Amino acid sequence: MAGRHGPIDFILAAALSLLMLLMVRPAQAREVVDFPDYRYQPGTILIRTAERKLYYIAAPGQALRYTIAVGKAGKQWRGVKYVEELQVDPAWSPPAEVKRDNPRLPDVIPGGASNNPMGARVIGLGPGGQYAIHGTNNPRSVGTAASYGCFRMHNSDVIDLYARVRMGTPVVVMP
Repeated sequence: MAGRHGPIDFILAAALSLLMLLMVRPAQAREVVDFPDYRYQPGTILIRTAERKLYYIAAPGQALRYTIAVGKAGKQWRGVKYVEELQVDPAWSPPAEVKRDNPRLPDVIPGGASNNPMGARVIGLGPGGQYAIHGTNNPRSVGTAASYGCFRMHNSDVIDLYARVRMGTPVVVMP
């Protein structure tokens, strides 16, 4: 009978709708914004920790703004660093402080592993190499204060930023 739908049809339609919602790729966190602070040259990365935002200065007066995760309370920092490392699907060795807090972590987690917190790319900051801008295998952490001082991005966003930066790019971290 045309026009009549039983409970099974309704359940199937609801399940199909839910499946389609789950398959939709999440919206990317980056957007182009006006950036009237002309102290920073195009190519500079500016991180505003309190906003949980990273700005890539694209042109005078214009930036790409990305939502990021920042350091937990007591793990945040400010200053100027420079890009000194660029890696695709990096392996991760937990720093001593992280290992102390999580002794069950392995000494090395291979790149591309689902439990590797570095995600798809790493943009290492120096001098010193203690901090990085990187992807994450925990996208819900983006927009929070979650790390030991690194900056986490959605994997699609860190891939985008990675393609824009070069070795030596200045990274200015502000409160």
